[in-house]
Amino acid sequence: MKSCVIVFPGSNCDRDSQTVLQATGLKPQAVWHNDSSLPECDLVVVPGGFSYGDYLRSGAIAAKSPIMQEVIAHANRGGLVIGICNGFQILTESGLLQGTLLRNSKLKFICREVFLRVENNDTLFSAKYKKNQVINVPIAHHDGNYFTDEDTLKTLQDNEQIAFKYCDEQGNVNEAANPNGSLQNIAGVYNKAKNVLGMMPHPERHAENILGGSDGRLMFESLLSAVA
Repeated sequence: MKSCVIVFPGSNCDRDSQTVLQATGLKPQAVWHNDSSLPECDLVVVPGGFSYGDYLRSGAIAAKSPIMQEVIAHANRGGLVIGICNGFQILTESGLLQGTLLRNSKLKFICREVFLRVENNDTLFSAKYKKNQVINVPIAHHDGNYFTDEDTLKTLQDNEQIAFKYCDEQGNVNEAANPNGSLQNIAGVYNKAKNVLGMMPHPERHAENILGGSDGRLMFESLLSAVA
C-alpha cells in the first residue's frame, strides 16, 4: 500500500505521520502543498499543525492549495483520505467532510490525552477496533469544537458517519468527558462513502508504547489490511 502525506507551511505532524506510516508498511511519500499532481497512492494523509498560521480560519487557506484539488479528486474516485487535527479542519473547509471546527468552548489551547469510544468499526479505518472500544489518544488543538446543523447531525447519525466520541475511561459519553465542547462529544466523522475520515485526536502520536500508548496504531494497521 502506498500513501502520501501533504505538507503545508505550518504543518508540524507530517514527519510523525510519515514515521508511523513507514513503520506499518504504508510506504509514505511527502507531497508539497503547491504541487499540482498527486503521486499514485491508496491513502492520503492531511496532517496536523497550523497550516498558514491558522490565518483567517484554521484550514481555510490550506483548503485552497493546488494539491487539495487532487486530494478531492482522489477521494471522489474512492481513494482513502484521513485528516488529523488541522487536517480535519482542512477537510471540512474543502467540503470533503460535513460540519465545521469552532474555537474550543473554554477558549484555550488543549494538549493532553483523552479517551475515545469507537462508534463505528465497520470501516477500512477502524476494522481492527471493536465497536464501543475505549481507546486513549492525545489531542492538541485550539479549534476542535465540532459543530453542524440538526439536519446534518441526523444524517451523520443515520448513516453511521460518526467515527469517535470523547468519553471517560469506562466509555461513558458525557459533558465531563468533552474537552472542547464538541456537539454530542463528536471527535471524528466520516463522509457518506466512509473513505474519508477526519478526527481531532492524533492516532499517530500513540502508535508506539515508547510514546505513551499504541491505541492509534490499530488504525494504520486496519488500513494496511484493507488494501493488502
